[in-house]
Amino acid sequence: MSPQPFIATKQHRRFIEFADAVRRQRTIGICFGQAGTGKTLSARRYANLHKAETLLDEWGPRDDSDSTVYAALARKRTVFYTPEPTSTPRHVKEDLDHLVARVSICIEAHLRETGKVTSPIVRSHKNVELIIIDESERLNATALEMLRDRYDRDNVAVILIGMPGFEKQFSRFPQLYSRVGFAHEYRPLAEDELQFVLERHWRKLGQTLDPDDFTDAQAIAAIARITRGNFRLIDRLFTQMHRVMKINELNTITDDVVEAARSTLVIGLT
Repeated sequence: MSPQPFIATKQHRRFIEFADAVRRQRTIGICFGQAGTGKTLSARRYANLHKAETLLDEWGPRDDSDSTVYAALARKRTVFYTPEPTSTPRHVKEDLDHLVARVSICIEAHLRETGKVTSPIVRSHKNVELIIIDESERLNATALEMLRDRYDRDNVAVILIGMPGFEKQFSRFPQLYSRVGFAHEYRPLAEDELQFVLERHWRKLGQTLDPDDFTDAQAIAAIARITRGNFRLIDRLFTQMHRVMKINELNTITDDVVEAARSTLVIGLT
């Protein structure tokens, strides 16, 4: 089964509005939500990492096709970063300097290609307007102070992403907390969003979802009960459902298929 295409849910749209506001106001934003709800996917998509990740990681010789990546990075002027579990403040600073420089060079290339910049002077860090930090619980007090200092010095917006409750730790850092302008909770899929997502998963399996059909309605209810609207868990469940249907040569998604797929997964609290 091929990877699922990105699905623009209502929660993703709300994240875009939140990130745009943080970037526009040049403030600090906090995004929190349960694991698997889609926070990281939305943040990576916002930063256009799905288009730029290979170029930023490999950083080899340039190609004419790279101009599309430059344009994508220039649209949001955003760096996405996930610190390692054992990252020291020094490592975080070096990693961010490295990423900001590469993204800035790409944005600079786009601005020159489009004639918006003609000056030979490059102020690279000024091209980046927003830094998104995923797994922010991994940052210690010194690393947070380093981010606060970068925010003040470079006038760059910052979004910190983490699990519910992580936002409360910032109350212990008044200089950082006083600069927080927006907080956004990334919630599990609501009923209408769940059906929207399930329609696409059904289609991926060559089926058409009909909520008025008794069999489909039973399957939807089983998926909703098992996943509680958790985006990542839905994706994992459908991967197993595809396997169950293929092994048993089934052509219909039923609640029995859902339960059989569920029995193969290790599901924690959502």
